Amino acid sequence: MSFSQITVEDLAQCLDNPNIQFVDVREPWEVEMASLKPFQNLPLSQFSEWAEQIYSQLDPETETLVLCHHGVRSAQMCHWLTQQGFTNVKNISGGIDAYSIAVDRSIPRY
Repeated sequence: MSFSQITVEDLAQCLDNPNIQFVDVREPWEVEMASLKPFQNLPLSQFSEWAEQIYSQLDPETETLVLCHHGVRSAQMCHWLTQQGFTNVKNISGGIDAYSIAVDRSIPRY
C-alpha cells in the first residue's frame, strides 16, 4: 500500500488546516445526509466525469485526505491517486461513520 491511514480523531485535528486537500468519494445523496465542511465531493461512481481533470481539481504535492462511509471506497481512491503521482495521500480509517461515533455525534449515521 503506497498510502497511509489516519484515524477519525486525527482527522478532527486537521479539519481547519488550509494546507490540506479534503476529498469525499461518496455519492451526492450520502453527502447530503452527512458531511464535513472542508470536503470536496468527487463520487467514485462519477469517476469518468472528473478523472481527466484531477490535476486541475487537486495538487499532487499537497497532503490529501480521502473520506467515504467506512473506508473502502476512499482506499480505492487513495490507491488511484498514488498511481497518478500524488505523493501524500491518506485514507480516513472507518470513514464518516466512525467520525460520527467517535468524534461528532451530531453527524447523522446511515
